[in-house]
Amino acid sequence: QVHVVESGGGLVQAGGSLRLSCTASGLTFGAYAMGWFRPAPGKEREAFSCINWSGMNTYYTDSVKGRFAISRDNANNTLYLQMNSLKPEDTAMYYCAALGYFNKDEGCAHVVNAWGQGTLVTVSS
Repeated sequence: QVHVVESGGGLVQAGGSLRLSCTASGLTFGAYAMGWFRPAPGKEREAFSCINWSGMNTYYTDSVKGRFAISRDNANNTLYLQMNSLKPEDTAMYYCAALGYFNKDEGCAHVVNAWGQGTLVTVSS
């Protein structure tokens, strides 16, 4: 069974930065695309940033493009999200997932793991 554990959330002022981490087990990490999710209007969770298996291709929604950077360390089964220029509207619970589909223009889908507990990011104004 695939498990993920997210960490790194916290309270930060608007304009600040945080780095989230996600460790995965129970899968061949380097064989899967990975993504970061958060709630969106009308959706329980939405993928806002994804990375392909090698780390060479990434996807971002417009809401985070230019502010967030996704990366991965396949040797250590770890996914990262560097969050800069944080805004109050970034306040959310953040989740990571291993994915069965990735497209650098369309995003990612087909979550293969059970959802973790997430990590809470709170951005104060």
